[in-house]
Amino acid sequence: MKTAIYPGSFDPITLGHLNIIKRAAVCFDKLVVCVMVNSEKVNRGLFTPEERVELIRRVVQKLPNVEVDCSSGLLAEYARQKKACTLVKGLRAVSDYENELQMALINRKLNPRLETMFLPSSAKYTYLSSSVVKEMARYGSDLSDFVPREIIDDINAKMAAKLGG
Repeated sequence: MKTAIYPGSFDPITLGHLNIIKRAAVCFDKLVVCVMVNSEKVNRGLFTPEERVELIRRVVQKLPNVEVDCSSGLLAEYARQKKACTLVKGLRAVSDYENELQMALINRKLNPRLETMFLPSSAKYTYLSSSVVKEMARYGSDLSDFVPREIIDDINAKMAAKLGG
């Protein structure tokens, strides 16, 4: 069974992320969407890692070969534990490539059996990021063209609570 991991912070998951998930899911027997916890950013996100996992599970529930998990360890080691052969990374722009290539080379050094597959973003999502979504939510913008409809209310409620508290 070929298993791939799509790692990221997903704070929150966007339609761009979902596009990569759907495209990668057809390439592998199993795709693990893994919320990676960055120790430097753990208290600065809109959602906790556990909340992100729950939101992603809700969004991908109709994709039978996709599971959602969370990890705070090294990605190369997590991939070894999951017996994954490939990391899936979405690229929005050339500027993403340089950083992602460096990480791919490091992960391959730490886990020589691990490949990285780069998927270019669909053109309509090239500009989209979780940071942009959070900024739009801060000002009450309509998020329906940017995030899965199942989680729009969650994002708006979380932002309202953050701004109110």
